[in-house]
Amino acid sequence: MVEVETVERVSKEIESLRDEMVNTLVELIKIPAISPDYGYEGEYDKAQKLLEIIKDWPFDKVEVYNAPDERAKNSVRPNILAYYHGENKEESKRLWILTHLDVVPPGDLSKWTVTEPFKPVVKDGKVYGRGSEDNGQSLVASLYAVKAMMNLGIRPKRTIILAFVSDEETGSEYGIKWLMREHPELFRKNDLVLVPDGGNEDGTFIEVAEKGSLWMKLTVEGKQVHASMPDKGLNAHRVALDYAYHLDKLLHEKYNEKDELFEPPESTFEPTMVRNPADSPNIAPGEHELVFDCRILPKYRIDDILEDARRLAEEIKEKYRKEFNGEVLPEIKVEAIKRSDPAPPTDPNSEIVKLLQEALRKLRGKEAKIGGIGGGTFAAHFRRLGIPAVVWATLDETAHQPNEYAKIDNMIEDAKIMAALTIL
Repeated sequence: MVEVETVERVSKEIESLRDEMVNTLVELIKIPAISPDYGYEGEYDKAQKLLEIIKDWPFDKVEVYNAPDERAKNSVRPNILAYYHGENKEESKRLWILTHLDVVPPGDLSKWTVTEPFKPVVKDGKVYGRGSEDNGQSLVASLYAVKAMMNLGIRPKRTIILAFVSDEETGSEYGIKWLMREHPELFRKNDLVLVPDGGNEDGTFIEVAEKGSLWMKLTVEGKQVHASMPDKGLNAHRVALDYAYHLDKLLHEKYNEKDELFEPPESTFEPTMVRNPADSPNIAPGEHELVFDCRILPKYRIDDILEDARRLAEEIKEKYRKEFNGEVLPEIKVEAIKRSDPAPPTDPNSEIVKLLQEALRKLRGKEAKIGGIGGGTFAAHFRRLGIPAVVWATLDETAHQPNEYAKIDNMIEDAKIMAALTIL
C-alpha cells in the first residue's frame, strides 16, 4: 500500500513538471547531434547542454566517459552516466535506463512542412523536430522520473543509472559497445535494464528479443559491351538478376522456420539497394551491385547464410563462365557490410519484465504483450553479457521521418512508469 501511495505522489510531481519537461526537450532538439559518419560533429554540444541542465540536480554521481574519435568535435564521443542511489546503495539492485544522444540526419528538407528539423515547435500536444521521439522523448522522461523523486526526497528501492550514450544510430562503436569493452567494471550480472527506444502507440509491447541482422552486398563483375553485341561481353546485370533470384529463393526455402515470439515470425531477406554504372540504355554493364537486408531468427547462424550465398555464387559463375584474353568472368563477391549476430533473448519471466508488466497494470490498467522485433537496439549488447534487458516505450513511431514528433502525454506517462519501476 505504501508503494502505491509513493507511486501516486511521484506521478503527481511528474505532472507538475510538464512544462519544464517540454522546455528541456525543446532545448535538446535544437542541437544537431549527428554522427561523423554522416559528416557532422557528433554529440559533444548536446552532451554539454545536458550536463548544464542537470548540474544542480542532486545526483549522487555523474560520470562522463569520452570515447576518442578524431572526426568528432573535440575528438570525443561523450557518454554520460548519472546515478541516483537506492535506499541501500550497497545492497540494492540497479536499474539502468539507457537513451541515446545522437539523432539521424534530417533527410529531404522539403518534406519538413511543420518546422525545420532543428527548430522545434510545440503544437497540438506534440513537440516537432528531429530527434524528438528518437530518442529525446524517452531521454527527458527518464530525467524527470528521477527529478520527481528528488523533489519529494524519495529514495528508490533500486539504484537508478541514467545512461545517455553516443552513436546508437550508427552501430554504438563509440557508445554502449565502447563502454562495455573499455569499462566492463561498470556492469553487473544482476543489473536490470530498460531501453526506451521502441514500442507501440499504447505502450503495451515489451520487446525481449531481436533478430540478427545482416546487410549482405553482392558484387558481380562481367564485361561491359554495347547492348547490340552481347556476345562480345558479359552482361553483369543479367548474371546478377539470375543470382539474386536464386539466392532469394534459397534463403526463403532453407531458413523458413517460424518463431511466434517475433513479428513477422519468420526470417526476412529483402533485396534493397541496387547499383550499376551503365548510364545509357544501350550499354550492357560490366558491374552490378545488390544489397540484401536480412533479419534472421536467433536459431540460425549468419555465417551459414553467408556460406550459402558464396556457394551459390560459385554455381552461377560456372553457369556464365566466359574467358576474355585469359581473364575468366564473371566474378561474384559476397560481403557483410554490416552484421549483428542475434543475442540470447531476455527471459519473459525475468524480474525486469515482471516489474514492467506490474507497472503497466497498476498505472494504466493494461496487460502488456511480450515479443521480439526484427530491428536492433542496444539492449542486445546487455543480453550478450547475460544481463536481462527490455525495450519499451509509448511511441507514435515517427522516428527517422520528416515532421518527426514526440507526443507530450507519452513523455509524461512514460516517466511515471519509469519511476514506478524503481519503487514497486
